[in-house]
Amino acid sequence: METLSEVEEAKAEEVAKRKAWREEQIRQLKIDSRIGLPYGMRLPLTTGIAFLAGASLGVAHGSKTTGLRFRAEHAHRLPTTPTGWYLYHKSKNYHMAMGGVKEGMKMGAKIGFWTAGFFSIEDMFDRYRGTKDFVNTVLASLSVAGVFSLWNRFPITTAAKTAKTSLIAGLVYGLAQDALGAAKGRRPGYVDFVLRRARRKADIEAAGVV
Repeated sequence: METLSEVEEAKAEEVAKRKAWREEQIRQLKIDSRIGLPYGMRLPLTTGIAFLAGASLGVAHGSKTTGLRFRAEHAHRLPTTPTGWYLYHKSKNYHMAMGGVKEGMKMGAKIGFWTAGFFSIEDMFDRYRGTKDFVNTVLASLSVAGVFSLWNRFPITTAAKTAKTSLIAGLVYGLAQDALGAAKGRRPGYVDFVLRRARRKADIEAAGVV
């Protein structure tokens, strides 16, 4: 019969094996994920960052625009007393704050929405093609650019410029992700394709020499 110490050692060994297995699964998941983050974490994180960035830009733009509009609307009836100027600036600051908040929420929601769409489409192509590389990133950026142009009813020239910009941005971002993934051990699919072609060519040449 096993002694109590042997049973405890067996349990401790089993726990250690499970812990090592979980750590290996997490490590492999980070390697297989873009920028080291699984899609379930990457989507809310990037969307949140995009929302905050858009909100910051919107607050600055909205408050400035509201302030200029307030000055234009009250240019014909400027105050003439210190009390009047105090109330004027107080009202102006209030309108600027409200305008900034409204524009910030609006801009943040827009940028967050399009960012979420980009990463969702990118992940969809990753699953469909069975590989993670810059091609999926470019396809996602072009898809978002196309929908964005249709949504805003851009003319052909503006839509073409938008597509060109998204192509460059998607290519740069996709290649950067590929480089980061390769550094962590996740080799892009097109690299394997090129290596297979080179290996096959070398084998054919070697067979011809023989």
